[in-house]
This record gives sequence, structure tokens and C-alpha cells, in this order.
Amino acid sequence: MSKDLYVKNLPLDITEEELRKLFSVAGKVSYIHMGKDPKSGEFRGFGYVKMASQAEAKEAILCLDGARIKDCNIVVKIAREQKPSGPGNRKTTKKSDSPNQRQKRRK
Repeated sequence: MSKDLYVKNLPLDITEEELRKLFSVAGKVSYIHMGKDPKSGEFRGFGYVKMASQAEAKEAILCLDGARIKDCNIVVKIAREQKPSGPGNRKTTKKSDSPNQRQKRRK
């Protein structure tokens, strides 16, 4: 089990400090990332919280999943493992390519 948690349906006006305080009931919070729109910089209602241990992450899920925060029922679950990004991990297939064109490119 991972120590990284995905949290969604957060109130749009919640602060990082409030989120840290909320999750600290389950243990030590190592890291918080609040999802923001890349253009406007506005918070999008989701985030990632890293707990200090797997036991604390499990406790956070048990305590906080479904909790009502500022009229929002939040969802807390284990974050999916992110695949590293980089030149070797990107698809080069174009949506407009036909299967024959993709096959030719592979040869």
C-alpha cells in the first residue's frame, strides 16, 4: 500500500493549511499538492496528500473518505502510481494515422 493519497471533491476555497490540518488527524503529512488549472492558476477541487507511513495513509482513508468538509463529501483513496514522463514514454502515433501508416513507421 502506498503512502500517497488522491483526494477529490474538495471545496474550491480550502487552503493548503486547512487540508494539512485535516489530514494531520491521521498522522504526519509529508507533502501536499493541490491541483490547479495551468492557465488560470485556480484550484480545481482535487489534490494529493502524502502521509509519513502506510499505516497513517490507511488511517486517513478510514477517517476521512466520505467526510463532509464545507458542504462537500470528499473522496480519499490511494493515488495511482504515476508513470515517469520522458521522451521514451510518449506515444508517437497520431490520431489521424491509419493502421497501415503506423505499421510502416514501425519498420
